[in-house]
Amino acid sequence: MPSVFHKAIPSDRSVNLTIQQNTRHISVAKYAPLSFTRCRHTSRRHQDHAGLSESSDSCPAIRLTPRAARAKARRTMSAQPFLPEDFLLSTEWARTLYFEHAIKQPIFDYHCHLPPDQIASNRQFENLTQIWLAGDHYKWRAMRSNGVNEDFVTGNKTSDYDKFLAWAKTVPNTLRNPLYHWSHLELRRYFGINDIINEQSAPKIWEAANAKLATPALTTHGILTSNRVNVVCTTDDPVDDLAHHIAIKKTGIGTKVYPTFRPDKALVVNTPAVFNSWCDQLAARSNKEVKDLASFLDAIDSRHAFFHSLGGRLSDHGMENIPDTDCTENEAKAIFAAARSGAAATPEQTAKFTWFMMLFFGRLDAQRGWTKQLHLGAIRNNNTRLLKRLGADAGVDSIGDFPQARGLTRYLDRLDSEEKLPKTVLYNLNPADNYIFATAIGNVQDGVTPGKIQFGSGWWFLDQKEAMEWQINALSQLGLLSRFVGMLTDSRSFLSYVRHEYFRRLLCSMLGADIQAGLIPADRQLVGSMVENICYKNAEAYFGLEAGKL
Repeated sequence: MPSVFHKAIPSDRSVNLTIQQNTRHISVAKYAPLSFTRCRHTSRRHQDHAGLSESSDSCPAIRLTPRAARAKARRTMSAQPFLPEDFLLSTEWARTLYFEHAIKQPIFDYHCHLPPDQIASNRQFENLTQIWLAGDHYKWRAMRSNGVNEDFVTGNKTSDYDKFLAWAKTVPNTLRNPLYHWSHLELRRYFGINDIINEQSAPKIWEAANAKLATPALTTHGILTSNRVNVVCTTDDPVDDLAHHIAIKKTGIGTKVYPTFRPDKALVVNTPAVFNSWCDQLAARSNKEVKDLASFLDAIDSRHAFFHSLGGRLSDHGMENIPDTDCTENEAKAIFAAARSGAAATPEQTAKFTWFMMLFFGRLDAQRGWTKQLHLGAIRNNNTRLLKRLGADAGVDSIGDFPQARGLTRYLDRLDSEEKLPKTVLYNLNPADNYIFATAIGNVQDGVTPGKIQFGSGWWFLDQKEAMEWQINALSQLGLLSRFVGMLTDSRSFLSYVRHEYFRRLLCSMLGADIQAGLIPADRQLVGSMVENICYKNAEAYFGLEAGKL
């Protein structure tokens, strides 16, 4: 007996519809509107309703029972191998852009947290945990979310193997988290291990990785050389003596390693104990008495000059936001004096002092031809329990929702109006602010330096596929993607250079899809050169640092 539709049901009504088909009855809720398709079996047009056809029994498409249909689907299921050679590269254009342009570029890592002492000593890591898990906040957070006891994350009562095994047990639960991709890419690229990470494969991975770690290829110098990292810019406190940077210059490593001036503690007048300890260190390091605001600024200037003498050309600030306020010099003097005497600044006073000091730092950077980096939007140290146990940087920071637009634009405008605005890279942590940052950079471009004010790459929680696409799209729509200085690692791990590969594949995928869709010209010279520039050449030209030649 032919199939019969009793009645077409609008898609916005929740009802049961009975379809009679050869004495079988199927109950379906919420049918979609009617449509027509041509049956591939009979070449006849059939009326479709939520995937069911009104046709005669001569069409085999309607003869399968649900169970048979599922069985057929299982037989025809197919999938790409996990992390194939063309991972993320969904079009032929994407593959061409990546393999013929992106992959050939060296790396310019203009912002990271690699420990300079480990580069100076050419550290050979004792085991996989030491290079892979120690200091990796991303992995720590995943392990805690997976119910792993803190002793197996950061504790000193458990062995390195126990920590590694806890991570291996966690990895299967990170599906669709970028850690799943990164972790497997790290094993493949550095160790040649293609196994899927889990509890069963852990012993084999541990042995194979540790054997490779014992070779010169995976010392810190070996890693930087094999990844063709021409430049590394570490993150350093102004009171650091930079002895490790001086030592690095004597090692003969092909990578050029530079310090970055990060004076966050110069702003913490709301916590006098921290502020005064830092001021005392500043006085000792600069050999200048820090007794008032003028001597404080002079000592900072002296450390800025010292960083410059060692090749440093970047500063960095990690802040919630640029405050929307004003501060006179006399107000700053009073706030500084009170903090030095042990009185904590109020929130209003802290904002004022921050504004005053950030203008001072901006003028210093402009004076010496540096690039300023502003990392804005993090709420830090949000777990008192772990803060007491581990201190700061325990992996308990998150995205904030601070007001960004007015203070940031006023700050950039103020320095620009004084002709003291340095080259600046803005990084936001809240993706809701993407368009704020992408439009802010266009306000104060000087018409001389291409891309002088940059909307920086997806940072921290945003250095994953979805958020990097958001950043690239925002910059594309509101600025010049072609002038973008590209990816950085922002990492404490020497294995994080796979993130450059991840970014480059994603960039080529997006541009390849645009070519495929006819949105940009199918011009390999035009688009290929843009890929090369974003992956490396723009950064090399922008930051003005001598690069290695790896």
